[in-house]
Amino acid sequence: MKYQSRKKAILLLADGTIFHGKAVGKEGSAFGEVCFNTGMTGYQEIFTDPSYYGQLMVATNAHIGNYGANNQEIESDSVKISGLIVKNFSYEYSRDLADGSLQEFLEKHNLLTISDVDTRALVSYIRDNGAMNAVITTDVKDVDRLKKELAAVPNMNGLELASKVSTSEPYFVGDPNATYKISALDIGIKKNILRNITERDAYVKVFPYNATFEEMSEWKPDGYFLSNGPGDPEPLTQAIATAKDILDNDLPLFGICLGHQVIALANGISTYKMHNGHRGINHPVKNLITGKGEITSQNHGFAIHREETEKHPEVEITHVHLNDHTVAGIKMKNKNCFSVQYHPEASPGPNDSIYLFDQFIENIEKTKITG
Repeated sequence: MKYQSRKKAILLLADGTIFHGKAVGKEGSAFGEVCFNTGMTGYQEIFTDPSYYGQLMVATNAHIGNYGANNQEIESDSVKISGLIVKNFSYEYSRDLADGSLQEFLEKHNLLTISDVDTRALVSYIRDNGAMNAVITTDVKDVDRLKKELAAVPNMNGLELASKVSTSEPYFVGDPNATYKISALDIGIKKNILRNITERDAYVKVFPYNATFEEMSEWKPDGYFLSNGPGDPEPLTQAIATAKDILDNDLPLFGICLGHQVIALANGISTYKMHNGHRGINHPVKNLITGKGEITSQNHGFAIHREETEKHPEVEITHVHLNDHTVAGIKMKNKNCFSVQYHPEASPGPNDSIYLFDQFIENIEKTKITG
């Protein structure tokens, strides 16, 4: 079988640290920021999530590929990670719903993958030293050349990536006869976000990352949505300007992840790059409004400044991450706007926060009644 004669591979970190492994099929090199996800399931959704664009994904689950691949379990039309690093890669799978093996899926999408890496040691190293650029490669003989190439890879801090994953033209999703019309800004939107919105009797028009408020408001929507996405939020000047215009007109606005950060920036609250970020489907969050705890799916390497948020006279913190007390959700006191740093549409994952989509529709309904 293929896994009996696999080529040697390495992971080279920006600080010169090397982890050894073996190639899974495809040979070559892949560069990106190395990060890890603690999810036990949902590897296909992770690989196709636009928020992971340009990153080398380390799977902390010891076995990847054991339930194969299903053509419906994707969050975008292509794989968005730049490479995959695992401990044990399962060439065989056991699942009736699978359309094929994970190896076939990765080969179809031309994704470089290495296995047999000591991922426990790797994750521990990243946790101590922070996320950094890296390269996975089967070209193990010329490490000096790889170091020079790796040094030229842009740092994620200050990197605008939404344009790499956004739609180039507007498109519609849902039933044209639905009760609600929503304009969504695609800065890395996931398919399951659109499913959750359209399931609530809404028709969605999805706009490119650089759409203006005038463009998004032309078809007279009832509400606005800012999606998740990859990279640093600060370079998204047009998205921030669009969010400001929506807020100035006091229209219903909901943001998730990168969209949450854009809303914060539109209010003058700055963002920062985290040491490791939050990536997994078991992150504990407390809803400060209800007092309830939520288990959430998260995927972000940037966050908004808590002290600045607490001092802002028009913004209230609604959710807090219980592991490190970072801001996980906000709402505006004088505007019809709220946002969360995590992914309430988790697929697969916890559904504790699915009520946020209902809250968005309720806010729209209130505006329609009073407006």
